[in-house]
Amino acid sequence: MTSPSHSPRPRALLAVASTAVALAAADTYVVVLALTDMMTGVGVGIDALQKATPIVSGFLLGYIAVLPLIGRLSDLVSRQRILLGCLTVFVLGSAVTALAAELPVLIAGRVVQGVGGGGLVPATLALVADLWPRGRRGTPLGIVGAVQELGSVLGPVIGAAILAVADWRAIFWLNAIAGLVLAVGIVAVGGERPHRPYAATLALAALTLVVGGLALWAPERLVTDVTLGAPYVPFGESDSRLATPIGAAALALCAAWILVAVWNSRSLLARADLLGALLLGTALGCLVLTFAASDPEREVVGPLGWVLLPVAALAAAAYLWHHRTAQQPLVPRGTVSGRGVWALLVSLLVGVALVAVIVDVPFLARLASGADQTEAAFVLVRFLVAVPVGALVGGALLSRAGDGVVAGVGLALSAAGLLLMSGWGKGSLEHASATAVLALVGLGLGLALAPVNNAALAAAPEDVHGTASALVVVARMVGMVAGIALLTAIGLHRYYAEVAAMPQPVPPAQLATAGIVQVQTIFLGAAIAAGAGAAAALAGLGLRPTGRVDDEAARVL
Repeated sequence: MTSPSHSPRPRALLAVASTAVALAAADTYVVVLALTDMMTGVGVGIDALQKATPIVSGFLLGYIAVLPLIGRLSDLVSRQRILLGCLTVFVLGSAVTALAAELPVLIAGRVVQGVGGGGLVPATLALVADLWPRGRRGTPLGIVGAVQELGSVLGPVIGAAILAVADWRAIFWLNAIAGLVLAVGIVAVGGERPHRPYAATLALAALTLVVGGLALWAPERLVTDVTLGAPYVPFGESDSRLATPIGAAALALCAAWILVAVWNSRSLLARADLLGALLLGTALGCLVLTFAASDPEREVVGPLGWVLLPVAALAAAAYLWHHRTAQQPLVPRGTVSGRGVWALLVSLLVGVALVAVIVDVPFLARLASGADQTEAAFVLVRFLVAVPVGALVGGALLSRAGDGVVAGVGLALSAAGLLLMSGWGKGSLEHASATAVLALVGLGLGLALAPVNNAALAAAPEDVHGTASALVVVARMVGMVAGIALLTAIGLHRYYAEVAAMPQPVPPAQLATAGIVQVQTIFLGAAIAAGAGAAAALAGLGLRPTGRVDDEAARVL
C-alpha cells in the first residue's frame, strides 16, 4: 500500500475527508422531505407511497453491501485513492439521480450514491490511524464520528432549504458539485496525485458519461428534432428513456466500461478477494432489503424477506467456508481478535439503541401528541443534536481514560435515559424533562462512537486498518437494520396483546394507547441493548488509554 501518512497537511486532509463523510451521511436523510416530490418527478403517484421504499433502502443497500470490499481495497492502495474513487462514484450516482425520469433509474442512482458514500467512512477512519499514532487518535476519531452524525442532522434541514427555492433535482446536483469540490480538495491537500488510468478506461468513461447523460436528460430540443431526434425514438410501447437507441448505447457503453475497469484491476481485485466480497455483500444486501424495506410500525420482515433471509444465510455460510480456505481472504486472518471482537459487539448494540430512538421517537410524537410528520421530526432533533456533541467529547476523553470506560459510561447513561423513555405516555414529550432525557441518550450514544473505532483500530494490524474500520461500520448498520426488526417484533407482540384485551370493536383512541405500549416496549428493549453494550465495553474494550506517544511523535504531528 502507498501510505498516506506522509501527507504534509494531515489536519487539512482529515477536514476534507470528514466533510465528505458528512455529505454522504446527510444524503441518507436528505430525501425525507423530498420523497413525495421525487415520486411525482418520476411519474409515481403519492397514492403508491410503498413504491418509494427502494429510494431509501437502495441507498442503504449500496452503503452497506460493498463496505467490506472498499475497506479491503483501502488497505491495498492509498486511502486517498479510495476517497477519490468513492467521491467519483458518489458524484456519478448524484448525477444519475438528478437526471432520473423514471423510478428504476432513480433507485439505481441512489444505490450508486450509497456505494460511493459508504466507502468514504472506513477509508477516513483508517486515514486517522495512518496520520495519528496510537494514543492520539481519540480527538480525530471523535471528529469523524461527530461530523457523520451532524450530517444526519443537517440532511433534512438542507433538503428543506433547497426545496424552498428549487425542486428536488437541485439537491442532487448540489451533491454532485460538492463531491467534485471535495475531490479537488483531497488532491490539493493530500500530497498525492491520482494515478493515471488506462487510456481505454478513460475514453469509455468519458463516452459513457456523455451518451448516458444525453439519454437521461433527453433535451426537448433534440427529442423533437426530425433528424437529431431519431436516437430518442422508443422501442415498441416503452416510454423509458433507456429503451431507445441512445439509451441502449449508453447501457452498452456502461457495461463495456465496467468490464474494462474490472479487467484492468483484476490483479488488485484478486488480492482483495472479489469472490469473498460478492458472497459477503450478498449476505449483507439481503439482510438490508429484508428489514429496510419493511414498515417498522406494522411489520418486521419486508415483502421479499422470507426469500431473502435464506439466501443471506446461504451466502454467509459460503463466505465462512471460503474464508477458511482462501489464501488471501477478504477479511485477512487476525483482523478481528481480542478487543476487536468486543468492538464489533459494542458497535452492533449501539446501532440497535440508536435506531430505536430514530424510528420510534417520531412515532411516539404522532401517537401521544398528535404531531404531524414535520413536527415529529423536530422532536427527534433534540436527540440528534446531542449525538455529535457526545462523539466530540468521547474522542477528547480517550487521552485520559480507556476505550471501555468512555464507551461504558456513555452507554450506561443511554440505558438509563431509555429506561425512563420506556415509561413515557401521552403528554410526556411536552415536558421540559423529555428534552433533557433525549439529550442524555444522544450524548451517551455519541460518547461510544470514538472508543469503539479506536479499540478496533488498536487491535488490528496496521495493514488492515481499512478492513477493520469497515467491519465496525457494518456491525453498527447491521445492528440498526436487524435491531429495529427484532424490537418491532417484540413491540408488535405487546401491541396485539393489548388490543386483544380491549373491548371489541376497539375505539381509535384505544388503538393509540396500544401503540404507545408498543413504543414503550421498544424503548425498554433498546435500554437493555445499551446496558449490554455498556457491560461489553467495560469487559472488553480496555480500561486504560490506548498507548502513549513520546514527545518526538507529538512534534511531528
